[in-house]
Amino acid sequence: MKIKGYVDSFSYRNPDSSFGIFTFVSEELEEGELKCVGSVYGLDEGDYLEVDGIKVVHPTYGPQIKMSSFRILPPDESRSALKYLSSGAIKGIGPVLALRIFHKFKDDTFRILDEEPEMLAQISGISERMARNIGVQVAEKRDLREAMIYLAQFGISNSMAAKIYKRYKTDLYRIFRENPYKLAEDIRGIGFKTADEIADKAGIAKNAPGRIRGGIIYCLGQNELNGNTCMDKSELRTTCAELMNLSEEEVENCFIPLIMEQKIVIRSDMVFLAATYRAELYAASKLKGLQEIFEHTDVRSRSKVSKKVEDLCEKENLSMDEVQKDAVVAATETGVFILTGGPGTGKTTTIKAMIRYFDEQGKEVFLCAPTGRAAKRMEEATGYEAKTIHRLLEVSGSDGEDEEVAVFGRCENNPLEADVIIVDEVSMVDVFLFKALLAAVPEGCRLILSGDAAQLPSVGPGNVLKDLLRTGLFTHVTLEKIYRQAQGGDIVANADLIRRGISPEWQTDGEDFFFVPRERAETVCRDLVLLMKERIPAKFKIPTRQIQVLTPMKAGNLGVQALNALLQQELNPPAPGKNEMKRGDVTFRLGDKVMQIKNNYDAKWNICGINEISIADGEGIFNGDTGIITSVSLFDKSLVVRFDDDREVEYEKDMLDELELAYAVTIHKSQGSEYPAVILPLLDGPRMLFNRNLLYTAVTRGTKCVMVLGLLDTLEKMVHTDGEQRRLTGFGERLKEVFADGG
Repeated sequence: MKIKGYVDSFSYRNPDSSFGIFTFVSEELEEGELKCVGSVYGLDEGDYLEVDGIKVVHPTYGPQIKMSSFRILPPDESRSALKYLSSGAIKGIGPVLALRIFHKFKDDTFRILDEEPEMLAQISGISERMARNIGVQVAEKRDLREAMIYLAQFGISNSMAAKIYKRYKTDLYRIFRENPYKLAEDIRGIGFKTADEIADKAGIAKNAPGRIRGGIIYCLGQNELNGNTCMDKSELRTTCAELMNLSEEEVENCFIPLIMEQKIVIRSDMVFLAATYRAELYAASKLKGLQEIFEHTDVRSRSKVSKKVEDLCEKENLSMDEVQKDAVVAATETGVFILTGGPGTGKTTTIKAMIRYFDEQGKEVFLCAPTGRAAKRMEEATGYEAKTIHRLLEVSGSDGEDEEVAVFGRCENNPLEADVIIVDEVSMVDVFLFKALLAAVPEGCRLILSGDAAQLPSVGPGNVLKDLLRTGLFTHVTLEKIYRQAQGGDIVANADLIRRGISPEWQTDGEDFFFVPRERAETVCRDLVLLMKERIPAKFKIPTRQIQVLTPMKAGNLGVQALNALLQQELNPPAPGKNEMKRGDVTFRLGDKVMQIKNNYDAKWNICGINEISIADGEGIFNGDTGIITSVSLFDKSLVVRFDDDREVEYEKDMLDELELAYAVTIHKSQGSEYPAVILPLLDGPRMLFNRNLLYTAVTRGTKCVMVLGLLDTLEKMVHTDGEQRRLTGFGERLKEVFADGG
């Protein structure tokens, strides 16, 4: 038999073969839906297809369709309407009810929903009250519904259509007709190529100014994804010309209009997106203002402060050398102070002394860090409350126009009520977050920045810490002597050697740092699973869930994607009663370890206490936050993640693209975090990526155990490759310009 219908959800999919089981929803079936089994290669949830197979009765699972083949069908207008009803956009209507509604009312469906929703009560499963509620929702979502149906003809998914509608409302139709390249500029997830396809359907010429300007903005945006804040003008011109198959002269002609529109800024042949340039310029100006208030040092005053620091160390039983004491004194003399050093060099002790000193002087001291894990470590180490930068600034959602731009309660008009602000892990802070933080720093407040300059730079654009250090404009102390070597064993000692470009002894039987020579990815994967499930838990008494796999890459046999699929299958396999949801090729299962991979300033969270009573709530979940899936609702098509700081967030299905499995994460994403045990699979990879900074960052994530599996030759090359890709930024130049300006 041949039946047309939709793939609702997968209940099983073998990653090593094409076999799978999915729920097939069709109005041609008496039951409305049945399980379908067979080869599912190329299928995804929401696909409309024609299935060829036979209906059989399984002795355990009952009626199902044994599929011999399938054919994916293109959507037409009526099917787009049915897809909308089945999408979950209207709460209470799932795929089965959608089919019942559509089967009864056919082409009259939307008129009934709009004008006579009470008639829905004629359908089994819909009460009069539910019908009225559906009518209210439809009225509220009429414009969104029409937009989703319109956008479906361009192959745009429902979740992406919702983002487009939220940004443009009914103006989206004009934008699609006149300048679809604005989508690539404004909407995360829509690239230039997608906009180009839409423009082609709309008949827009290849050399249209809107297309060229869109291409320039897109290239600058891609450049920022690589961590840069600017791009060489000639390189930008060439890149854009190749992307759009145009001449460089045609690209050049669009620079001036973009400058006039205040979309880009050009300085010394470097091109910036205007918002990025303004962020760097503002940060430089604010730092100068903070610095100028504390410009003059009184020698007699310094002597008094030094004596107070000595007394403080004795009273608080703080063991510090002269460099650390000098750092505390220096922090009291300047508006902006920078403290750097690797693990075990006493940064935490020094910061603790600073806090105690300012506290005794009656100063209000705030502590913060870029991530929840880093803030928690800071709080545990110092004994003082520490917050993430976002929570310190009282993030309250996005600005409504752009979901990527946060609204902070603390800003220039409502600054923080602090005398001293100490920021840890500054290497992780990108230029936009740094600008937002500085905006909330009140006049006369001291700013103390702490970090490890040898670590990788921020995930977002900019290289804030290194730019600050390179200018030499700020008082800076580097701690180099290692104090935690005895406590940290081989990890701290080897990390310091790697930082200095010296090869450690790659021991197979060390105290807490082990090298396991392996040559093939298959062997590495086998041993990695064994280490996580048995050997590390047995030797170090560290639970499997606290062991983190770190890898340089996303793709490849030892990349994040492949390792997460393997580790999910080994550590959290499917089981009866263990609900799961699928998004693309990734399955999210009850108990999975996951990571948020973008900032979502609008996501609502709450913290529950005894008896699941909410004791705190707020908005905002951020790139790099990790947690565990604590519940999966197949009825609501949603899941709940409890993050490391006990915040719980509910994810509806269209939000799942913000999550990824986190049994393995990239080394870059691990910054600011520490784990009891770390496993590093390192065979080979791009020379640009496999460098000293990457290895150093990875090794310093582990506190009790670091296991390296791979090739000795690869490790030696990484130690001796100071090949960190230099980021192009304008922050250093803005600092020099601002500080050179006597006004």
